[in-house]
Amino acid sequence: MNANVSARPRDVVRVVQGMPTSDGAGVKLTRVIGQPGFDRLDPFLLLDEFRSDAAGDYIEGFPDHPHRGFETVTYMLQGRMRHRDSAGNSGLLTSGSVQWMTAGRGLVHSEMPEQDDGLMWGFQLWVNLPAKDKMTAPRYQDIPPGDIPEVALPQGGKVRVVAGNLGDVRGPVQGIVTAPLYLDIELAPDARFETAVPEGHSGFVYPFVNGVTVKAARDTPLGRGQLGVLGDGDSLVLEAGADGARVLLVAAHPLNEPVARYGPFVMNTVDEIRQAFVDFQSGRF
Repeated sequence: MNANVSARPRDVVRVVQGMPTSDGAGVKLTRVIGQPGFDRLDPFLLLDEFRSDAAGDYIEGFPDHPHRGFETVTYMLQGRMRHRDSAGNSGLLTSGSVQWMTAGRGLVHSEMPEQDDGLMWGFQLWVNLPAKDKMTAPRYQDIPPGDIPEVALPQGGKVRVVAGNLGDVRGPVQGIVTAPLYLDIELAPDARFETAVPEGHSGFVYPFVNGVTVKAARDTPLGRGQLGVLGDGDSLVLEAGADGARVLLVAAHPLNEPVARYGPFVMNTVDEIRQAFVDFQSGRF
């Protein structure tokens, strides 16, 4: 697919199975990054997949909760979610849209379904911020579905480019310090796909419709819902099975900094976590 691909495809060095859990006001989801056996992949702190067509699994949503020191990325595959925050911002996430929120020095945020039936399906990813940017001003990048470019693949299927580049096509999310790559890759039956992945970035693939094989020095099949942690290299090669596949490919520059984390606060030291609690309780978010 990508003319810049070299001969150093990335292997899968670890396979992680998501675990069922709940968050917010009881929303049922699958936690992949952020579970006890796999607490982070620098700079990624959490990856949740939420998927249900039973309203009782999601209707209570994620009421007001604080954030400081990192970024949240919400990618809606299907459904509608309203977000509001303590700074007066509000917006509606619809099917195919993305919100990249930089919490920075702190805000109180809610994400509530704007539907009481039908399928609610999507992902939330947490991306750490470096120490120098943890107290930056909060900001949102709300990207509607039509602003996410789609690239048709020669063997069928398509790629939605949320962040980073696929060849000459650039995603709409800009100005992120970790220089992320975020691709939603839909493959036709038995199709092969290859693309450049920035060297030195931490990365993972997560098939969420059917399974896929990562082709490298050692081929690794991944089932639906299994995350493959990528090793060193500068490219990725995927091959779908007879039913096709749909896969997230996400990569970003690691921070290599200490992490102090407590719930919705992610800082570098325990003292900074204590200060976050003081600031939140004092109404300074």
